[in-house]
Amino acid sequence: MSRYWSDIVSKLRPYIAGEQPRIPGLVKLNTNENPYGPSPKAIEAIRQATDDRLRLYPDPAATELREAIAARFGLTAEQVFVGNGSDEVLAHTFQALLNHDLPLLYPDVTYSFYPTYSLLYGIETIEIPLDHQFRIRLSDYDRPCGAIIVPNPNAPTGIGLPLAGIEALLAAHSDVVVVIDEAYVDFGGQSAVPLISRYPNLLVIQTLSKSRSFAGLRVGFALGHRDLIEALVRVKDSFNSYPLDRLAQVGATAAIKDEAWFETCRRKIIASRENLVRQLEALSFQVLPSQANFIFARHESRSGAALLAELRERGVLVRRFDEPRISEFLRISIGTDEECARLISALKEILVA
Repeated sequence: MSRYWSDIVSKLRPYIAGEQPRIPGLVKLNTNENPYGPSPKAIEAIRQATDDRLRLYPDPAATELREAIAARFGLTAEQVFVGNGSDEVLAHTFQALLNHDLPLLYPDVTYSFYPTYSLLYGIETIEIPLDHQFRIRLSDYDRPCGAIIVPNPNAPTGIGLPLAGIEALLAAHSDVVVVIDEAYVDFGGQSAVPLISRYPNLLVIQTLSKSRSFAGLRVGFALGHRDLIEALVRVKDSFNSYPLDRLAQVGATAAIKDEAWFETCRRKIIASRENLVRQLEALSFQVLPSQANFIFARHESRSGAALLAELRERGVLVRRFDEPRISEFLRISIGTDEECARLISALKEILVA
């Protein structure tokens, strides 16, 4: 049926999401989901909102949610944009702010939705190689460009940039939009949000999928100068006036306000990550320094593809990217301590065979 497609469709390379199998007993460490549930206050807010009001359209501006996010970050609601997961926020950002005559710059090893959106919207890009330690080298971005997008921490490496580095990038490129994608920042990274008041070219994007355990409810947001937010709103209102449903709005608002639950879960994941790193290194894995809720590791003698397959045979799912430079690495989400222990046990079986 491809003869009915628009020209762009055959050129697209769609994003491939992590596998979501329905097999009982799996240890699922392949999609960076939070191993702990959402705030009980968020669950209760959703329960109370599940009533006759569902016949009504939700607030198209998500006013209460934007006000809650603004209050947490010391901003105004006019500096907040919300969308159906950070992927939708990113899609609107690519269309509204990153499509210019000069190319868009981003790392060569990074979130794989970036090249997908670039192709979808016809954006010329230049991929800037990470250095030999898989770090972003900011001096390599010192070139003419139309915009820049950088994940911090990066994915799938988990390596973060210090705030001073982000500020240097903003100052050096004051004439273009710089987007900092902070999907994983709550697990040890430094957020660029404090720089918003000084840099009108800065847009920060975050999600509730990871540190707030809302992957199943799809809520993301962007923070920045009012002019940048207005551009996103104009695209959103030309595409879908109601991206966030009523339940997502009330649940996300409660989750944002429940700082205690957020801190408890965040700290548990960081502690589990550090413990898992030590155990993997004892098994002769090289583990990149991570500030995310996952780690990126390769074994000194076993191939990534073989380890992936053998772990799956033992009921443990991790993720591997079949791309140059990183094909031997496994991306391992941080689960509960019990899930991490099953991973280590499976690896010990594999490595002694």
